[in-house]
Amino acid sequence: MLNSKLKPQAKINVHKFGGSSLANAECVKRVVSIIKQHASLDDLIVVSANGNTTDCLYALFACTDNDSFEQALSTLRNTQQQLIKELIEGDSADLLVNYLDQNLQFIRQQFQQQSLELNRNDVLALGEVWSAKLLAALLEQQVCPANAIDARNVLLLETNNNFAVAEQQSRTQLLQERRQGALNILTGFIATDTEGKTQTLGRNGSDYSATIAAHLLNAENVTLWTDVDGVYSADPRIVTTARKLHRIESDVAKELGRLGNPILHANTLKPLASNSIHLKVASSYQPDQNGSEIGHFGEIAKGEISVTHNNELVKISCEQFNDVELQVIKNRFAPLYICQDKSCVVITPQFTDIAEQYLQGQNLKYKTEQVSLLAVVGHKIAERGDIKARFNRVLDKAQPLVITQSDEGHSFLAFFAQQCSVELVNKVHSQVTQDSKTIGLVIAGLGNIGQRFLEMLPTQLARVLALENAHLVGLATSKRALIDTDGIVASNALDLFTEQSVDYDNQQLVSWLSHHPYDELVLVDITPSEDFSALYQDLFKQGIHVVSANKCAGSSSSDNYQQLLDLQRQFSCRWLVNTTVGAGLPINYAINDLLQSGDSINEISGIFSGTLSWLFANFDGSQSFSKLLTSALEQGYTEPDPRDDLSGLDVQRKLLILARLAGFKLELEDIECQNLVPEQLRNVSKQEFLVNAALLDQYFADKLEAAQQQSSCLRYVARFSKDGDKYKAVVSLETLSETHPFANLTPCDNIFSITSDWYQDNPLIIRGPGAGRDVTAGGLHSDLVNLCKELAVQKKQVELKGIN
Repeated sequence: MLNSKLKPQAKINVHKFGGSSLANAECVKRVVSIIKQHASLDDLIVVSANGNTTDCLYALFACTDNDSFEQALSTLRNTQQQLIKELIEGDSADLLVNYLDQNLQFIRQQFQQQSLELNRNDVLALGEVWSAKLLAALLEQQVCPANAIDARNVLLLETNNNFAVAEQQSRTQLLQERRQGALNILTGFIATDTEGKTQTLGRNGSDYSATIAAHLLNAENVTLWTDVDGVYSADPRIVTTARKLHRIESDVAKELGRLGNPILHANTLKPLASNSIHLKVASSYQPDQNGSEIGHFGEIAKGEISVTHNNELVKISCEQFNDVELQVIKNRFAPLYICQDKSCVVITPQFTDIAEQYLQGQNLKYKTEQVSLLAVVGHKIAERGDIKARFNRVLDKAQPLVITQSDEGHSFLAFFAQQCSVELVNKVHSQVTQDSKTIGLVIAGLGNIGQRFLEMLPTQLARVLALENAHLVGLATSKRALIDTDGIVASNALDLFTEQSVDYDNQQLVSWLSHHPYDELVLVDITPSEDFSALYQDLFKQGIHVVSANKCAGSSSSDNYQQLLDLQRQFSCRWLVNTTVGAGLPINYAINDLLQSGDSINEISGIFSGTLSWLFANFDGSQSFSKLLTSALEQGYTEPDPRDDLSGLDVQRKLLILARLAGFKLELEDIECQNLVPEQLRNVSKQEFLVNAALLDQYFADKLEAAQQQSSCLRYVARFSKDGDKYKAVVSLETLSETHPFANLTPCDNIFSITSDWYQDNPLIIRGPGAGRDVTAGGLHSDLVNLCKELAVQKKQVELKGIN
């Protein structure tokens, strides 16, 4: 019954599951599924008490008579017994129920002997013990051997050293308690001190237990599975525009924890520093969603800014403070702020009682008052004058007691005599973060146009405001890729690609893209590859946006095309394809605008190939068609194999794309296509085709002569038209009057004619360069800028299951 993924591995990972993640039988089953998918046999699982068990235990201490106590105890038993009944089978269930009843009898005896309060921590510890035993029994029955460990037998706190962890003894005891060949489940929240008394680790205590254990075991990663999917740029319960911070610098996370972030806690992060252990916060309700990672990252992550607030702080004022007393306060009570003249400190409520006891013991006269905090946090934010100016400006009328910065320079702090209002927190968040998103940019295809796109990118990033938070993070050709989550310097991208790219396949690329650490990811497809376009379905399923010059997806089968559109809508992706037809010309925008405005398109026609436009604009009989074709090839006007242009397939695909954008359902085969390559030259090598290109000459010479006799010219034209429920679509060589709008084009120009209900007698004409590296790369940049503008104003719904 051992799951194939639950096998030993070299590095240990620690997974912690909070009370809300274990709230009921359904949640516990979900946790088992996560363990099966994400854990190995050597990993350590740390658990909190199930659901509201700890609250039920606390309720026992409030009971003043036997009836209320027995009722509270009965509620507790029923809840635990129900969990066991729903999850565990056979003798294992009986053993758990018997153990539960023994513990409840102990609690009853303490209440009857009026010593319940004296054993408070022992009683509170039972919630975690029950949770660990329950999960271990379930894993044993369904997945693999499992072993529940009571942390009171493992974690030792030094009574005379502010309850610091006794590392060596704790490590030895943990290694002794771990059972080889089994998945070990450790209780969070609880420990034992050197006097043998049970101690609890306070708020977020199970998180702290997890990171302590990770430190003792030299683990590689710690994942905190909780009820939210990460750490946000503000409390998402009150700031609806809060963004998930996908990557947080360790020093920033410590500062957030110090200031009271509801997810991170200062103690949680302490054990990680010396071992460089990676920390991740993820949602047990949405395990496939990328969470927040805490560690050491590059400049993109360091640029993140968040806002935190705390309305439950205490200011202690005392004119008699000296340096010795302030040092004790620093060491023992972790003050958030010490005023410049050393006459006051601000601390969290958890330290208030013991701080007052200390001050009274020193015979100091002091006073306390409630204060609140509003802070902006970011890596070395003190060096960001623009952020400081915005913070000061938005607080101008809020009347803070003081505005300062932290000693390490990672936060600006404002303290208030009154509570911070929801409106003020939202206002500060909006002004200092400007609701900015990190947008990762991956470019696939580094040919002629791809290289030009990259050449233009540094200037675009510097001067276009919409690209302020866009970062180049990936480059790919058909065989090699360079992915760097910390960002790739755009001005040096091609050199870095040459030096650092590695072989890859498409599935490896999709795997990385599906775990990207950005708010949004945009892939720019500048390949002609049908295989690469086949990845679009996977990309859309991961919420990845696509800017495409690749015509293959838009001209694929109707079933595939419709599925792409459905996935795009389902997963809220954007797919911009302006450069698939007409390079940078706004033909797609025109069609979309007409349809969205209520118009109906009846006909689309034009010259869609820059190559064929150049050939027939210059074919006047002064030289043979084959020589003109060779000249076009040498000047780079054609594809490497000119038959790709002469076959008409490119024009056929473009007409299909435009007809579909106009709302019509048809296949590529529904468009008649005249192939200009003689049949005997279609299946030979490129070299053989070029040697025998003169076989083209007589056909085109005859066509030209016939056209000139009619004062006309040759043009390769695409036409789509509807008549009632029927339509006709064809791409072919046509003879046109020299006065026809399609006749007088600058070589390489495209022209598009749209006839609609609104444009009947006088069609809408769009004309201009339809090929070339500059205009095509420019069209891609246009799509990218418009997409980034859209993404900047889009808000993703934050799903909250409740924050502990």
